[in-house]
Amino acid sequence: MKTAVLTLLALVAFAANSLLARLALVEGAIDAASFAGIRLAAGAVLLAVLLLGRGGRPAGSWGGAVALFLYAVPFALAYLTLTAATGALILFAAVQVTMVGVGLRRGERPGPREWVGLAVAVAGLVYLVSPGLAAPSPVGAAAMAVAGAAWGVYSLLGRGSGRPAATTAGNFVRAAPLGLAAMAAAGLAAGAVTLTWRGVLLAVVSGAVTSGLGYVVWYAALAGLTATRAATVQLAVPVLTAFGGVALLGEPVTLRLVVASALILGGVLLAIRARRPAGSVRPPAAAAPGGRP
Repeated sequence: MKTAVLTLLALVAFAANSLLARLALVEGAIDAASFAGIRLAAGAVLLAVLLLGRGGRPAGSWGGAVALFLYAVPFALAYLTLTAATGALILFAAVQVTMVGVGLRRGERPGPREWVGLAVAVAGLVYLVSPGLAAPSPVGAAAMAVAGAAWGVYSLLGRGSGRPAATTAGNFVRAAPLGLAAMAAAGLAAGAVTLTWRGVLLAVVSGAVTSGLGYVVWYAALAGLTATRAATVQLAVPVLTAFGGVALLGEPVTLRLVVASALILGGVLLAIRARRPAGSVRPPAAAAPGGRP
């Protein structure tokens, strides 16, 4: 039950993060590199202050920081040329390939019901985004694929963390300078940056709340999930994002949305309720106090 609650909270944070990014980037309130840089910096500041205030110290690793950076910056840049639907499909396809592939390589053996659940959920995702699919920009598609693979790696690294808050804080503290450097480099290359109060505020909320705190919760949830199940449950994020758009942005509820949501959530439920076959690999035990994934 603890893992289920933490997972749900994390997925809601991911969906909220997507809505914030969409509001900031689609409306041109901020440029992509600045959004990513401010997002990482805001997460680093909030998590470091909270952790130090409780007498703790950031942990994490450079591997986690680089994975976080390689997710955040390409994710923002990709949405400059990709539709939301095409971007979501590429992102989650890359996440699934990365996490399920690594899980299989490490000896995980999902049962038939898990495979069926994953297939149903993926089919639901394709059905959900199919009206908005367009021939993607090669650069945008490559950037989103990198973002998805990096997020898969970041999630896999977090499965061994015994100190999710310290590990996430350390990853953000290391990734923030990389993000700000990318922001500066993009500004120099373009000759200017786009910054409005609205765009900066959305980036700060995205970084501090839905990314920083959300990723702490996700790392805590990962302790109870196999790589396959961690990959599968993330397919619910587009559904949550779509209904968030209905509630917050006035987007319409369509029959396609209802049917696709039922397929995705039904497939996820089938996969996570399936029993592990005998001999399958369980999630690793918590790491030592050093907190490294």
